[in-house]
Amino acid sequence: MRLLAAAAMLFLAACTGKPGLDDPNLTDRELNLEEFFAGELIAYGQFQDIFGTVRRRFEVTIDGTWDGETLRLVEDFTYEDGSTEQRIWSLRKTGAETWEGTAPGVIGTATGEERGDTFNWQYTIDLPVPDGTLRVTFDDWMWLLSEDRLLNRAYMKRFGVDIGDVTIIFEKAS
Repeated sequence: MRLLAAAAMLFLAACTGKPGLDDPNLTDRELNLEEFFAGELIAYGQFQDIFGTVRRRFEVTIDGTWDGETLRLVEDFTYEDGSTEQRIWSLRKTGAETWEGTAPGVIGTATGEERGDTFNWQYTIDLPVPDGTLRVTFDDWMWLLSEDRLLNRAYMKRFGVDIGDVTIIFEKAS
């Protein structure tokens, strides 16, 4: 019976709707990553498993620099349990609306596309977790809420199966 219930949950999780770049625009704002992420930002987020249980919360300070070709993001994470992590992204604009990027732990190259107030970013990463690392795939969605605030929801999969999502609010530092 438990196996059947688990199979049903996996099926339902696979059927959940996800955003798309062709979704109707709700605003006329235009997200430009190189502008939004230049400077100092702070972000607050949490990871929830597929059952909706919050498993981890964190705060991130971000220092972003844009040199005309590369957007460099130094992200310093502090988790609620006191542990810390640093991730340094190097993103390169590859077209009017397209990006690619690398960071330690990312497998291959991350790719992304901006459209209106939305950015979609996809990559696979060996994510540090309390007992080691976990290889997961991110389908990361960002929406510009105002000139100084960005909402991020990242859907996570392992072996092609949804395992949860991360929700983050980014704010430009005052």
